[in-house]
Amino acid sequence: MFGRRAKSGGSQTPPKPESRFAERPESTSRGNDSYLGRRELVPQQEPEEQVPEPKTMKQVFAPPPPPTKAAPTKKNATYYQNKEVIFQALVDTIDMARLSQMDIDVAKRELRAVLSDIIAVKNILLSIAEQEELLNDISSDIFGYGPLDSLLARDDIADIMVNGSNRTYIEVNGHVELTDIQFRDDAQLTAICQRIVSQVGRRVDESSPICDARLADGSRVNVILPPLAIDGPALTIRKFKKDKLTLDQLLRFGSVSQETAEILQIIGRVRCNVLISGGTGSGKTTLLNCLTQYIEHTERIITCEDAAELQLQQPHVVRLETRPPNLEGEGQVTMRDLVRNCLRMRPERIIVGEVRGTEALDLLQAMNTGHDGSMGTLHANSPREAIQRLESMVTMGGYGLPIKTIREMIASSIDVIIQAARMRDGSRRVTHVTEVLGMEGDVMTTQDVVIYEITGEDENGRLIGQHRGTGVLRPKFRERASYYGIDTELADALERLERKHGIGLSEED
Repeated sequence: MFGRRAKSGGSQTPPKPESRFAERPESTSRGNDSYLGRRELVPQQEPEEQVPEPKTMKQVFAPPPPPTKAAPTKKNATYYQNKEVIFQALVDTIDMARLSQMDIDVAKRELRAVLSDIIAVKNILLSIAEQEELLNDISSDIFGYGPLDSLLARDDIADIMVNGSNRTYIEVNGHVELTDIQFRDDAQLTAICQRIVSQVGRRVDESSPICDARLADGSRVNVILPPLAIDGPALTIRKFKKDKLTLDQLLRFGSVSQETAEILQIIGRVRCNVLISGGTGSGKTTLLNCLTQYIEHTERIITCEDAAELQLQQPHVVRLETRPPNLEGEGQVTMRDLVRNCLRMRPERIIVGEVRGTEALDLLQAMNTGHDGSMGTLHANSPREAIQRLESMVTMGGYGLPIKTIREMIASSIDVIIQAARMRDGSRRVTHVTEVLGMEGDVMTTQDVVIYEITGEDENGRLIGQHRGTGVLRPKFRERASYYGIDTELADALERLERKHGIGLSEED
């Protein structure tokens, strides 16, 4: 299929790879052969001189040191140098475009045979295990996301941060670690970034060097290329777990207490208009996914997102996604366009992945005109700051509305603000469950129903704290709970939260 020779019969010695690696004139060699240090593939050549042992990974990754202890290095620089030489010889030997269209299993069999010949001709000393690892790496380069495949396959990683071709960091259990993952060069990293964004109909290149995209599982992707990224392409992936998190799992992780989880479950069921605020990486989207699990399966839900990442389990869901402008600067579809359009689609609930601009006004109007139970997230450090950000985003629309009118609209639209935070030990917590009461003059009034208090830290530096009630036993949304017939459950959760705090018990007790 790739011009391989026919097997010779009757000979006990393996045939020489002369037909595959035919000697070519010097003038036909590739222009970048000197860069890769390649030689003509002539089987009769003397073995090449062994490459001296290069610097170790520790020397390559010079200071500044990583934030935490680096992950153990499994591949040295010799491995990457051999891979580069073999990959270039592979490109010269076979039709890569044709190979990428083949079935993966068939293509791997062909690659294995070709690689064996290349390794023999190049006199590269590799064990069978190393050859298999090299085959898997090259297969990932052709069919997948190259070195990223091994990281994407791990379910314990929250974030992947690629800072150029030589440095890749990951976040595991709230801590950032340096890995031994390397790319062949910036060109390979750029090609992988383009492959990722092209799968969702977007592009990233020198003319458009910034792009937001997503993977097939909904993981969020951000790419920024040179010249904006000075030290090489920067790729950031916010990974989603294969198993979708639930409130019960957040309870086991300590993100919420038992009583807080019950209150959040009731908030999701009684169609409160909810705003989830928090900083970057605080778990806003995860918490939004958890709350949507308590939406009735008979309801029609429409989601609006910049990059589709919500993982709703209901059967009647319509997912909408924004679109950037094309090469001519036309065809852009903004979040505001999506929110406006979904109002014409007979929604029962509107879910906005992240409110960040003038679409805030359209969302507030939707919440205030019969679309109870709508939800959204935004970046803010506290519930009060979330309200201030909403005011600012509505003002950005340029409508000239008086600030009192904007606040009255927010007060009549938003029922509950849930604050999520990433603590200094890397853990994520729900720190506030706050309800919006209304207006007193020109001031919007709120009250905390549940707050999280830090009481200390253990010998490992992990924070110890507890969720406690604030004495509010009849919150405003209790009327909704009564309408849905679960007023007793809400009152019981609030009373248990008060009793637990009153006698000084921690969540562990």
